[in-house]
Amino acid sequence: MFKMKINEALKQKLDEVAEIAGYIWQKGWAERNAGNISINVTDIIGDENKSLPALSRYPLPRDMKELAGNCFFVTGTLKLMRNVGKNPLKNGSFVRVAPDGSSYDVIGPENIKPTSELPSHFSIHVFLKKKNSSKKVVLHTHPTELTALSHVIEFKDEKRLNEMLWKMHPEVFIVVPRGLGMVPYEVPGTLELADLTVKALENHDFAVWEKHGVLGVGEELVEIFDLLDTLNKSAIMYGYVKACGHQPEGLTQAQLDGLIKPFNIKL
Repeated sequence: MFKMKINEALKQKLDEVAEIAGYIWQKGWAERNAGNISINVTDIIGDENKSLPALSRYPLPRDMKELAGNCFFVTGTLKLMRNVGKNPLKNGSFVRVAPDGSSYDVIGPENIKPTSELPSHFSIHVFLKKKNSSKKVVLHTHPTELTALSHVIEFKDEKRLNEMLWKMHPEVFIVVPRGLGMVPYEVPGTLELADLTVKALENHDFAVWEKHGVLGVGEELVEIFDLLDTLNKSAIMYGYVKACGHQPEGLTQAQLDGLIKPFNIKL
């Protein structure tokens, strides 16, 4: 009987998935089955696992030949993030893209169908491959305060949103100087949402899905989480000041500019 072998490199990735999924749940960013994670594990999955027979096969919504033969760990559809935190392998699966890029196989350890947001995840992985990017992780989640801001008309303007977030706390400008992209509302799980997200990621590592949530890319899952946590802190601070009946003063442009040289910020 064929069985997937979890090597040390995969175990480390799965441990990180469990840790971050737990944090996301504790923060209230993953109600019910909200949120999803995908990681390109092609380089670490091992040749034995790459050749495992398919447990199930699904068509891709478009040609994705750039991912041909690539393997991913993906959280499962309708799976709860709190349960991903307890046991990623019971709530996600490894998948392999077909040689012609037209379909993918679930290869184990269990036959769990990936998230319904796979069109966005795989479209982004195609984009990252085309750029020869070292980023191999995609995280989508629902940070409450940051998502709430996408209901505010003035913050549907990407420039105004980023300026507000940077000015609420210097740390945000230091660690996320490229800010977030703003993606207009689209039906979840569609190619339309995927394509708009890819466009936003041309200039950013994070994108707000209007009235839905946030998506980020990075080299490590913990890195994406930490940066998103920092971005959301600014949204929380903004909300606190407004709730007290005041308009936040924020950092001045001169104060923001004063951070560039000491922290070697690349704009």
